[in-house]
Amino acid sequence: MHGVRVLIAPDSFGSSLTADEAARAIAGAWRSTAPQDEVTECPLSDGGPGFVAVLHASLGGELVAVTVTSPVGVPVPAVFLRVGTTAYVESAQAIGLPLVPAELRDPTRTSSRGAGELVAAALDSGARRIVVGLGGSATNDGGAGALVGLARALGLDGPGDLLDSGGGSLGSVTPHDLAGLRDLRDRLREVELVVATDVDVPLLGLHGASAGFAPQKGATPEQAQDLERALGHFAHAATAALGDAVRPDLLAGARTTSATSRLTAGPGAGAAGGLGFGLALLGARLVPGSVFVADAVGLDALIADHDVVVTGEGRFDWQSLHGKVASEVASRALAHAVPTVVVAGEVLVGRRELSAAGITAAYAVGESPEQVAAALAAPAESLAARAARVARTWSR
Repeated sequence: MHGVRVLIAPDSFGSSLTADEAARAIAGAWRSTAPQDEVTECPLSDGGPGFVAVLHASLGGELVAVTVTSPVGVPVPAVFLRVGTTAYVESAQAIGLPLVPAELRDPTRTSSRGAGELVAAALDSGARRIVVGLGGSATNDGGAGALVGLARALGLDGPGDLLDSGGGSLGSVTPHDLAGLRDLRDRLREVELVVATDVDVPLLGLHGASAGFAPQKGATPEQAQDLERALGHFAHAATAALGDAVRPDLLAGARTTSATSRLTAGPGAGAAGGLGFGLALLGARLVPGSVFVADAVGLDALIADHDVVVTGEGRFDWQSLHGKVASEVASRALAHAVPTVVVAGEVLVGRRELSAAGITAAYAVGESPEQVAAALAAPAESLAARAARVARTWSR
């Protein structure tokens, strides 16, 4: 009897497992449980942690080591990937949440400066196209710190130091603080800047950077509200400083919305604490990270050649339905009439939402606080144990 052809295509499981480690754990358990099945591993990323590693495994290229500034001002090592004249940058390597000790997690103070330094390093290497993966950040400064870091690294008189003090300080930004923003945008005019965002949320609003994500970075409800107001002020000030450079082209048929509304409401503007918005100020094109990576690794062809696809991440919740890997995998699998199975550390989405996203079934590694704690203590082993039970359900 022929076995089932199974494609294992997970994202990373937070800071517990990389996408490669998760794929290996699931695939190993599946092969042990159903040795007759044909199992293929394809680790994925949504632009967040693991973005560079996944692309390097698929595209090859050269990893370039650099040192950048962490969200709390400490030097940290990072790498970017060079493939021809394209550089792939993972912002989480500079501003990721694991880089900030728990007692220092305060998104009113953390800065995205290191992400700007990473982009500058890619520019200095001669890249003509730079793809920046966003996700998993410890920051909520609208990319203000990144603008400062990029300008300084390029030797420009860019935005002032106030922009490098965290999102909480942006409510008092003045036009003087944004002097040089036009020059920075002009410096990048000859470079194609693409931003691969892990979520499709806007900068502001109920599901924006502050309200939707600041609490998990250490913000109190009051701080999240303050950050929302500060980012709104910064957005108006920044678009005013750029003036005609970011105004809609009415002759080209653009809607008569303000530049501020257009840039803050764009899908992905709120990714990585608003870094998507900050890079959009420089002319970047925002794309869904999960779509970008899926295209880069040839996911469609792989799905078409398998009977079932297994994906997953650490915590499957409402964010997972807004541009994350699992929803993208399910969308593509549905087009090929291939069922999608999610295996996640926690599953916090109901059956109706799963069905609407094209997901056939979802299984949690931990279904109680005690099980979740045990899974975090031994993530690979716990994931493999759950994957083995899933294999017994889905294998012939």
